[in-house]
Amino acid sequence: MTAVLTADVCVAPLAQVSGSDLRVPLVQGGDCTYVNFDYAASAPALAQVTDRIGALLPTYSSVHRGAGYASRVSTECYEKARDSVARFVGACDDQVVVFTRNTTDSLNLLAGCVPGSTVVLDIEHHANLLPWKDSRVVRAADTLAETVRLLVAELCSKPTALLAVTGASNVTGEVLPIAALAEVAHRCGARILVDAAQLAPHRRIDVEEWGVDYLAFSGHKLYAPFGAGVLVGRRDWLDAAEPYLAGGGAVRNVTVESTQWAPAPARHEAGTPNVLGAAALAAACDALSELDFGTVAEHEAALTGRLLDGLGSVDGLEFLRLWSDAPDTVGIVTFTIDGFEPGEIAAYLSAEHGIGVRDGRFCAHPLLGRLGKPDGAVRVSLGLGSCSEDVDRLVDAVCSLVAGRRNWAYAKESGQWNPVPETRFSRDALV
Repeated sequence: MTAVLTADVCVAPLAQVSGSDLRVPLVQGGDCTYVNFDYAASAPALAQVTDRIGALLPTYSSVHRGAGYASRVSTECYEKARDSVARFVGACDDQVVVFTRNTTDSLNLLAGCVPGSTVVLDIEHHANLLPWKDSRVVRAADTLAETVRLLVAELCSKPTALLAVTGASNVTGEVLPIAALAEVAHRCGARILVDAAQLAPHRRIDVEEWGVDYLAFSGHKLYAPFGAGVLVGRRDWLDAAEPYLAGGGAVRNVTVESTQWAPAPARHEAGTPNVLGAAALAAACDALSELDFGTVAEHEAALTGRLLDGLGSVDGLEFLRLWSDAPDTVGIVTFTIDGFEPGEIAAYLSAEHGIGVRDGRFCAHPLLGRLGKPDGAVRVSLGLGSCSEDVDRLVDAVCSLVAGRRNWAYAKESGQWNPVPETRFSRDALV
């Protein structure tokens, strides 16, 4: 079996990312350059991000309450990071930028601020399915148009404070019509929250133009893996809610008898903040803002088309899709192969070909169940550092697997597939 590809044109990476020259050992001996197809889980750092962190480290210090030069520099950097994030997403003047740990943290923070019920779809990542205290779950239909109709019906059926939806599915990559959903939510008297963890690295976001009230995403998915996330949103709910954490930095004044809390964003950022994480996230936003997102979409489309054409020739391979009418997808391709467990495929790709993919249920168990894949699937996710050579390596490796050309044995232990014997790791190799 040979790979069938869409074109002979070479598609080069769009940006320099960390780990692009990483060499990894192979179980059968030797090594090769690592192929990272796990961007949807955590993206490598952009060169501009690591440069920004390197420049800030010598003056790193605690922020907001220090008179020393380093503290003033760090404070300035931290607060300017909010401006970079706000520009990147096109935030409105009445919206604030709250730094968090990640998207999950942002959504849990907002869940404590919502003064009423929340409507969500059953296709959501667990981070946007589990936190809401009073939620109504709508089962997505087989088409995107019918799914929107069901959301409209639910929103209009009873008073709703918030519609919480993903910008792009972390399982299938399909993009939702955010502006249309925002219009629907507002018409029904609700606000809208967008989980943009998968959307922000791939598409231009304009919160003001789309009418989005709240938006959350993670630095580690936006080429800034330094432990920071963000919640951008309207101030009134954030100012009225109890602080996410009680502690220093979230207050204006404290006595033994009473506490006067600060307004957002400080209200929800108690404790010493992740200054370096915020700076990294801002650097990623600045770097991505300089890219033409049309070019990003074209880069992904070329590589995704090449991948779909190549894998489409593999016997027993099935792609996972939600809707027959989804107009756009980001660079995510998820599949299963008859006769092979997802973890077995992922272990083989890593051990014998140096290719990193994700297998499992992707923190979206209800969605995998309704797609008929309760045991999971294999996810290939592309990014700015991906190229056509990477795609070709993956397609050839999958074709070899199905053709029975494996070099090694594999066994499942405690739910995880591993090569037997495992020869790649030694005490000296692990850091």
